[in-house]
Amino acid sequence: MNKQCYSLMLAASLTMGAAWAQVEKPAVKDDFKPSELNQPGQEYPQVNSQGYVRFRIKAPQADSVRVSLGLGGRGGTRLTKDPEGFFTGTTEGPLDEGFHYYHLNVDGGTFNDPGTLNYYGSVRWESGIEIPAHDQDFYQLKNVPHGHVQQVLFPSKSTNTSRRAFVYTPPGYEKGNKRYPVLYLQHGWGEDETAWSNQGRANLIMDNLIADGKIKPFIIVMTYGMTNEVKFGKIREFKIEPFQTVLVDELVPYVDATFRTMASRDKRAMAGLSMGGMETRNITVNKPDVFGYYALLSGGVYSPEDLKDKARPELVFLSAGSKEKPDGVRNAAAALKTAGYNSVSYVSEGTAHEFLTWRRSLYQMAPLLFK
Repeated sequence: MNKQCYSLMLAASLTMGAAWAQVEKPAVKDDFKPSELNQPGQEYPQVNSQGYVRFRIKAPQADSVRVSLGLGGRGGTRLTKDPEGFFTGTTEGPLDEGFHYYHLNVDGGTFNDPGTLNYYGSVRWESGIEIPAHDQDFYQLKNVPHGHVQQVLFPSKSTNTSRRAFVYTPPGYEKGNKRYPVLYLQHGWGEDETAWSNQGRANLIMDNLIADGKIKPFIIVMTYGMTNEVKFGKIREFKIEPFQTVLVDELVPYVDATFRTMASRDKRAMAGLSMGGMETRNITVNKPDVFGYYALLSGGVYSPEDLKDKARPELVFLSAGSKEKPDGVRNAAAALKTAGYNSVSYVSEGTAHEFLTWRRSLYQMAPLLFK
C-alpha cells in the first residue's frame, strides 16, 4: 500500500470516527427548568432532565463572564454576551447528581449568581445549584410530620464567648416528656454549622426516615468546628484540643441540661464529614467514655490499634463516595470486624467528595444508631 493511499484511508477513518462521536453524543434536551435552589421568581439558572445547566446573567458593562461549574478544572463555563447585555451559556456536559457550590467570574472578580440562594462553603457564601438525583426521594420535602431546627447560643468559657449551634428535635418533641439519644454531627472544612441542614438536608432526611418507621427519633446537634482558624492547605495546623474542650466540656453539658436527652455514652454518637470526620476520629479516640457510636463520612478510618484498650464503641460507621478511595473504608471496616468490632462500611455509588455522598451516608447510618 503506497503512502498516499494509506493517508487517504487514515483521513477517512478519522473523519468517520469523528462523525460517529458526534452521532453518539446525545443532543441537549430543551426541557430546562429553573433550579429548585433559585431565589423566588428567578428564572435562571436552569437545569434540564439530563443534568445540563444553563446560566443567564445581566452584566451590560462586563466583557467576560464565566461560571465555575462545567468543565472540570478547565476554567468553567464561558458565557456569551448578547446585544441587550445578557451573558448566556450552557455547561459542556451534564453535572453529577446532587448539590454543587459555584460562583461567577466577572472580568476577573468573584461574585455570586444573583439568581440563586447562597450556602456557606469554601470559607465564603457561595451560590448553590441542585441536580436532581435518581434517588432524591429520601431527602425531599414531603407532607410528613416535621421536626424543628433551632439556633442556640451556648456559653464557652474556653473561648470567652457564646458559640452557636443548631439543634434538630424530631416531630412531637414539644408535646411530651420523652428523652432522646443525641448525634453530634460535624461539617467539613470551609463550611459551618448551617451546612448539614442547608446543603445536607439532614432534618428532611430524619423527618422522612421517622415517617417511614425506619428509625427511632433522636436529636442532632450541629456546631462550628473551627476554634483556631486555618488557611486553605494548612489543615495539618488545626489543633483538636480547643475544639474538643468546646464540644465535650461545654456543648455536651449544655445540650444535656437544656434538652430532654438520654445523657449516657451508649445514647450519644459523633459523626462528621471530611474535616468533621477528622475531628470525630480524634475526639472519639481521646474521649471514648463520651460517645458510643462513631462515624467518619469521607473523613478517614480507624484501625483496631486506634481503639485497643479503650471503651468499646457500639458501632463504627465508615463511608466514602465511589469516586474517592472506597477500598480504604471497606478494608478498614473489614479489619475492625475481624478484630471483633461492630463495623459497617458504605460506598455511595457515582459520587465524590460532595454532599450527595454525605446525604446518602446519613441515610444509611441513621437506622444503625442507638440500637
